Amino acid sequence: MARELEIVRPDDWHLHLRDGAILKAVLPFTSKTFGRAIIMPNLSPPITSVKDALMYKDRISAACPDNHSFKPLMTIYLTESTDLMDIADGFSQNYISAVKLYPAGATTNSSHGINDFKKLYKVFEKMEEIGCPLCVHGEVVDPQVDIFDREHVFIDKILDPIMRTFPNLKVVLEHITTQEAVSYVKTSKENIAATITTHHLVINRNFILAAGIKPHYYCLPVAKREKHRIALLKAAASGSSSFFLGTDSAPHFDTHKESACGCAGCFTAPNTMSILAELFEQEGSLEKLEYFTSINGANFYNLPLNSERIKLIKETDPIEFPNKVFTGEGVITVFDPGFPVSWSVKSI
Repeated sequence: MARELEIVRPDDWHLHLRDGAILKAVLPFTSKTFGRAIIMPNLSPPITSVKDALMYKDRISAACPDNHSFKPLMTIYLTESTDLMDIADGFSQNYISAVKLYPAGATTNSSHGINDFKKLYKVFEKMEEIGCPLCVHGEVVDPQVDIFDREHVFIDKILDPIMRTFPNLKVVLEHITTQEAVSYVKTSKENIAATITTHHLVINRNFILAAGIKPHYYCLPVAKREKHRIALLKAAASGSSSFFLGTDSAPHFDTHKESACGCAGCFTAPNTMSILAELFEQEGSLEKLEYFTSINGANFYNLPLNSERIKLIKETDPIEFPNKVFTGEGVITVFDPGFPVSWSVKSI
């Protein structure tokens, strides 16, 4: 059995860092291991322009430890009044790496998102022309649609018509959770890819609801049945270039998670790579981990692979991660996979 695995330094293609005290507390968990990350723009207020994105990037860089080499890849939050030339100029100058689409009301701080997708067709046309990726939170918010069906209804009713109209638009269907999403990406052209989170590879909906409600497993899109988790794990461990890691690591204070209307999100930054190594080893696909974490995403975004490498080491005993992170403004609970994890991560 392999005791060590050396891979190209990984990237995180979907990350929430928040701002202020939370940013300073959580960023080092990512920056010590990951070379780059696509930074989500759903702050309050959201990052809706290239100017906003550059200011946020400066705050991230200021919060990064001096001995960490980390590059935030910025995005802007798409609204129905977004200036398409702001996107074009920002993308051409490498100020932004993608644009993020939130259906209005779909998740945390998404109230400024999209209600009428056809209002964006001129934006999509320009993005298709210049090759700018569109990162999509793929859920409908129709109250008539069951929450467990929101993803595949979005693909059928919204995403597929967009792709038929703009067949060369680069799209990342983010944090997919269903067999249907896996199948859609597998059968699409190479300009459609998907991110898969660490927590959706671990949990199904029983984790949230069985034997009492577990708020720290609640996320959006919500975890689905076990058959969907298995489909995600098979896709991630296949090495297919269409699937890559986007942790969607989403820190919230415990007071906001453990409440009458708890926030959605799992904070996985501290233990993602160790959990993934454990899962891929169980699948007999440890050699495919590098594709999922370090190669496929960079290729999709037309970026070079990181020059640094990391080493994963299988320890004799399970390793321990912090259960809580203290920010000065509140406490954040670290995601618990529910099984022992024995893979440690070392920089080379």
